[in-house]
Amino acid sequence: MESRNNVTYFVLLGLTQNPKEQKVLFVMFLLFYILTVVGNLLIIVTINVSKTLNSPMYFFLASLSIMDVAYSSSMTPRLISDLFFGENTISFEACMSQLFIEHIFGGSGVFLLLVMAYDRYVAICKPLRYLVIMRQRVCVVLLVVSWVGGFVHSVIQLSTVYGLPFCGPNIIDHFLCDMFPLLELVCSDTYIIGILVLANGGLICTLVFMLLLISYGVILHSLKNLSQKGRQKALQTCGSHITVVVCFFVPCIFMYVRPAKTFPIDKSLSVFFTIITPMLNPLIYSLRNSEMTNAMKKLWRKKIRSDIK
Repeated sequence: MESRNNVTYFVLLGLTQNPKEQKVLFVMFLLFYILTVVGNLLIIVTINVSKTLNSPMYFFLASLSIMDVAYSSSMTPRLISDLFFGENTISFEACMSQLFIEHIFGGSGVFLLLVMAYDRYVAICKPLRYLVIMRQRVCVVLLVVSWVGGFVHSVIQLSTVYGLPFCGPNIIDHFLCDMFPLLELVCSDTYIIGILVLANGGLICTLVFMLLLISYGVILHSLKNLSQKGRQKALQTCGSHITVVVCFFVPCIFMYVRPAKTFPIDKSLSVFFTIITPMLNPLIYSLRNSEMTNAMKKLWRKKIRSDIK
């Protein structure tokens, strides 16, 4: 795979050119990134340490937290650095690397959310066979399939854009390297490429979102067969899953289910599902899940007691 272009670097215009606004955004995004890393690491540590959180659901939740940290880390640190130092250039190779990394973790997260929906379906609709169906080997295979799906998706995205001719200009009206902003700089017809990007990105987002809506619809319909306590517990876990799904997929569908054009709102939507959503996920899963909350409390009590001793 060989690139054919005269561009060796790109200029990212970022979110704003105002120095005062840049400083405000620097502080805000730095805080968001710290919360993202700390919150997701807390979930990972809690699940690994706690003896009560050993079900497949928490195995997948820890994996999602790892993906969220990696996904956010592929873009946010550079954005924070650019806002602080005022540097806004990125080499062609670094741009392609960022594109690949953001799509491999984002794509893997999409498929993992589908796996988590299947896990909840089996747990609620087939509770007596849950541990048989969702045994450890099956969980590992499903996780690997999610990673492979994200990898294939990312390779297709990268191979689609890498060999295109970039003859100039090299100014990207965005804070990151993504498909549609890059396609606007290509000095050849991108109609067919746009269709491929739509199929590989937008179609996947839409199909997975529809499957998720159907699966959670079936789950919610089956809640009438549960006891009041079981229904409440199922609503807690499913409610957090549905909230995360909506927060991620609605902006994703708007961004990729359309012709290869950019709009002013794209930057705000990119901020939401690349920075805000990974930060909110730990809050959503912990605050709406009593088992997770209790496990975190026990972990902190144990830590405080050991520090006192």
